[in-house]
Amino acid sequence: MKGFLGLMRNKAKIGLLLLMVTMIGCNTLKRVDDNELLLTKNSIYADEEKIKDDNIQSLIAQKPNSSLLGYRLRLNLYNLAKENPDSSFQNWLHRKEKREKRLNRLLSQKQVNRLKESFVVKGASDFFKRIGEPPVVIDTSLTQKTVDRLKAYYNSKGYFNNSGTYSIVKGKRKKRAEVDYKISLEKPFLIDTILKNISSPELDSIYNSSVNSAFVKDGEQFDLANFNQERERLTTLFRNSGVYNFQESSINYDILRDTSQVANDQLMDVQLNIQKPRSVSDSLANNPYRIHHLKKINIYADYLIGGGTDSLKSIDYENYTIFYNDRLKYKPEALTDAIFFEKDSVYRDLDRIRTYRQITNLNTFKYPNIEFIPDTTQAQLITNIYLAPRPKYSLNLDFDVTHSNIQQVGTAFSATVITRNVFGGAETLNISARGSIGLLSDASLSDETFTSELGGDVNIIFPRIWFPINTEKIIPYYMLPQSRLLVGTNFQKNIGLDKQSFNSVLSYNWSPSNSLKHNIELMNVEFVRNVNPDNFYNVYQNTFNNLDAVADNFQDDPQYSSFFRATNNTQDPLILSIPDGANGFAQAVLNNEIPATPEQQSEVNSIEERRQRLTENNLIFASNYTFTKNSKADINDNNFYQLRVKLESAGNLLSLLEDVVPYNKNDNDQLLVFGVPFSQYFKSEVDFVKHWEVADSKVIAFRSFFGLGIPYGNSKSIPFVRSYFAGGSNDNRAWNAYELGPGRTSNINDFNEANLKIALNMEYRFPIAGDVKGALFADAGNIWNVFDNENNPDAIFSGFDSLADIALGTGFGLRYDFTYFVFRLDVGFKTYNPADEWSKRWFRGYNLRNAVFNIGINYPF
Repeated sequence: MKGFLGLMRNKAKIGLLLLMVTMIGCNTLKRVDDNELLLTKNSIYADEEKIKDDNIQSLIAQKPNSSLLGYRLRLNLYNLAKENPDSSFQNWLHRKEKREKRLNRLLSQKQVNRLKESFVVKGASDFFKRIGEPPVVIDTSLTQKTVDRLKAYYNSKGYFNNSGTYSIVKGKRKKRAEVDYKISLEKPFLIDTILKNISSPELDSIYNSSVNSAFVKDGEQFDLANFNQERERLTTLFRNSGVYNFQESSINYDILRDTSQVANDQLMDVQLNIQKPRSVSDSLANNPYRIHHLKKINIYADYLIGGGTDSLKSIDYENYTIFYNDRLKYKPEALTDAIFFEKDSVYRDLDRIRTYRQITNLNTFKYPNIEFIPDTTQAQLITNIYLAPRPKYSLNLDFDVTHSNIQQVGTAFSATVITRNVFGGAETLNISARGSIGLLSDASLSDETFTSELGGDVNIIFPRIWFPINTEKIIPYYMLPQSRLLVGTNFQKNIGLDKQSFNSVLSYNWSPSNSLKHNIELMNVEFVRNVNPDNFYNVYQNTFNNLDAVADNFQDDPQYSSFFRATNNTQDPLILSIPDGANGFAQAVLNNEIPATPEQQSEVNSIEERRQRLTENNLIFASNYTFTKNSKADINDNNFYQLRVKLESAGNLLSLLEDVVPYNKNDNDQLLVFGVPFSQYFKSEVDFVKHWEVADSKVIAFRSFFGLGIPYGNSKSIPFVRSYFAGGSNDNRAWNAYELGPGRTSNINDFNEANLKIALNMEYRFPIAGDVKGALFADAGNIWNVFDNENNPDAIFSGFDSLADIALGTGFGLRYDFTYFVFRLDVGFKTYNPADEWSKRWFRGYNLRNAVFNIGINYPF
């Protein structure tokens, strides 16, 4: 890993050097002719007021070359490409009189041609042109096009008498200019009266009942966007009121005043027209729209795409007719619960959407096909729902190659067998197995050569809330309810304590809308067993060094010689033996068998408490609730926020049973279940993410996180697996994972963790060239101990004064977008390090030698 980091540092230095050469050596105006002007800036003014609205700015047809922190990198990369590579080679070849003859004598013609290609660097020139940008030279046809666009935009806002011009303002530097666009708006037109012409009496009645919700209203300024919103509103309204075949194209508006003439009052009348269906192929064409009821609902459970339905059998179940082949493989209620259409009810498009979502949520059928056929009355619908089954069984395989600071190389594999419709109710059973093996990067880390991990899970998902009480009224099926029961185990053998774990989860989740999600883990049981606790001091070397430093004061006393072993180190010939010597020495100090000072006793007590905590087995009986809200509309939405709130409680049920169940207790008066003290704590987390798109493909991303776990009752600390750490590729990137904190401590342990965490992250993301993206970031935060058994004041959060211990890391990153995922390299620098002295906290070691390199997949938040 050290070699890799060194290589990355060297590459970073080379990259910075190339960038400096590019910045110094390139001429921005290299390809701008004398009669041309390089566009440097656009400005828009409406009635002398400067417009900064991104939507209006996007109307500009010609924009300046993109820049990186004010430097036009892509333009200068483009200028690096040779304009006429062949002539450059010829000039070099004939610069000296005998050069061509010598080349022909020493090299074959084929080799000369290869030299020419190498000199020409055609591939490099093409590359620079591909990732770069040609100079944006002012084109008056495009500036006039922008003026026309701006006039059309303000027309759509009611300024029908606006006028526009542009002016080219030459800059102080040669061959550079800005373009100013000026729009004179005049007075806006207002809507005086809204008239309506609706061909269908039934639509007219529906419209009148909802007119107060209209986006187009009397007395308001004309705005075309409001008219588009009103068309969408009416289309949704009619389709959810029984008009299954309503077309948005049937809605149009007439302006009943000649807007070319300036009116004193600037008032205009608007007529709403809702016409008959236009499609000639529709059986209802040329007839007014009508409200439709659902006459019959057919479900085809074994539909084969392209196959017939005549030979299928059928049964009737609660006003539904289910068709199937040979035998019905599904419980009827499993199918009907996913259908939101009801016989004799008014058609609603919302029910169609919910039916699509819930059938997809079953994970048993392919995307369904729903067909509506009007009967002879033209007022009732026959509904056919075609369900094409997915394969009963499927197999997923995964294989990865990994590398870390522990492993030179590692391989990980997993296999999952998926069984659908296990019990006939569209349940999905996943049985998975996983394993990994890796080669240690340093033989001194362990007696073993390899690390390994083996595990497996059995996971069954029910497409409903699996609970003794009927929850359908509280959580209806359109909220996509799911119940999940998971049982899993994992065996881990590495340089650590060789953990074995068993976990079981019973959880429920549902989504009231696309943006909201609730998840309840009613039961989350985890048992963690440390197989090799005697390896503690080999793994946690910093902790061992602290203990050995105390022991150095007593190593010359013969009565304590049994705690030590000899070494080849002349400066420290004796150290504590592991595990017997280290454990025996610590117990002797705590039992006052060794005359240690109070400070030494406190240090040893802290070390022993940490050893016991990290080597003891954990039993966690927890329940938690997670609320998630995400406003992101689609994958291209760069203006959104996400809020996640999680509350977790552990051990309370077991504690309440103390008077009923005769628990055993250990020496610390802790209640034992199966010989293991159960954890008892309350934990809360708030995670908020916000993205702003400040310009084209330029995004500011912000994240804040607050987490606190409070132990009580049967616990004095939070289990290691549920505690917080700081640092790493998705946290504070100026520190490696587990390096930062707690508080202002400085790497007192190899894996630093605590029960309070604050994190704040800000990142500016921008395009560089093609699929290559860049980022500037600032990460702040730390972890602390609070309300637990930690007694080191430097690690404890004691109030607002402890906020001075918040660390700050800044840096930059490069990302390559592979469409399906983003590969990320971030370089972080310790800008403010709370572990240093007050006078040395800022910008100490702010260089590549002390930088932290992080590799990650996708964005950190």
